[in-house]
Amino acid sequence: MNISKGPIAKAQKVVVYGPEGIGKSSLAAQFPEPLFIDTEGSTNNMDVARLDKPSSWTMLLQQIEFVKQAMPCKTLVVDTIDWAERLATEFVCSRGNKDSITKFGYGEGYIQLEEEFGKFLNRLTDLIEMGINVVLTAHAKITKFEQPDELGAYDRWELKLGNKTTAKTAALVKEWADMVLFCNYKTMSVATDDKGTKFKGQGGKRVIYTTHHPAWDAKNRFNLPDEMDLNFAHLAHIFSPVQPVTQPAPVVPEPVVPTPEAPATIPTPVQPEQPTVIQPDTTPNFAPDPVDYTGIPQALKDLMIQNNVLPAEIQMATESKGYYAVGTPIANYEEGYINGVLVGAWPQVFAMIQENRSKQAF
Repeated sequence: MNISKGPIAKAQKVVVYGPEGIGKSSLAAQFPEPLFIDTEGSTNNMDVARLDKPSSWTMLLQQIEFVKQAMPCKTLVVDTIDWAERLATEFVCSRGNKDSITKFGYGEGYIQLEEEFGKFLNRLTDLIEMGINVVLTAHAKITKFEQPDELGAYDRWELKLGNKTTAKTAALVKEWADMVLFCNYKTMSVATDDKGTKFKGQGGKRVIYTTHHPAWDAKNRFNLPDEMDLNFAHLAHIFSPVQPVTQPAPVVPEPVVPTPEAPATIPTPVQPEQPTVIQPDTTPNFAPDPVDYTGIPQALKDLMIQNNVLPAEIQMATESKGYYAVGTPIANYEEGYINGVLVGAWPQVFAMIQENRSKQAF
């Protein structure tokens, strides 16, 4: 048994949420070497590194697996997590052959959504163990809140996750995170009459709230101030502690004194450069013909491109199971089969395609 004491330096799990346009994506872009999974296309006008917008839950999970294998960044940003929840909901509905998550009955759909979200957070935890920070951005919504031991109710800001009280995705995300930061506009109120009974908003600034309040959820484990300006400089010390930099002393070469044993070196005359003759490129062009994805839904098309799968391979796997007759184009496949089987069970479909490839190799 190993007993350790004191703080342990590790990557951080951060949730940043607030109303639209507050600057969540801009704040996340200042984390160390960020890579965005832009689920809603909000970073198109930002100079950041990003992966393709995921068109399915399966594609989003594969992008996380790519980051785990290639480690191309120091911070992975999922922007936003509530749009990622939509992909998870579509995945659960397609897998259960339902057109709405409310059609499962007895809250079964929300239970499956919670399980999928738990697996998603476990994959992100694997990145944390590898030293990659994870930042989840989310929108905020105002909900009516009633405390069990108090009379009356009041409004408070919440993560925009789970549209029903039975959905527990918001609670999962808050429990998973090391820091939950709430960003909002702080507006100053000034009296407009002598009696001080009428007020109007004036001025204001963008701030970050780091601790719990009756009007919002927030937490941190670094003794941050309760309120800070919306600036990454207040958080930088958590992710990139300043290390003292020591400049090496300049190296002065010692003069070479010729001796009888080691006579002075006579410099070799410099030969004039010969003109470079550029030979014409006679290599034949064996570039593959472009693949025709006409009629293939975007969610399936993205997975095929990401894994270099040809339409003929999808057709071969489908025909081998007897789902459709030989020669049936993918454009004629039913939407339920594409979303529920080809996209929903993509790991099994891709494993079948790889098996067919190995058989053809022999």
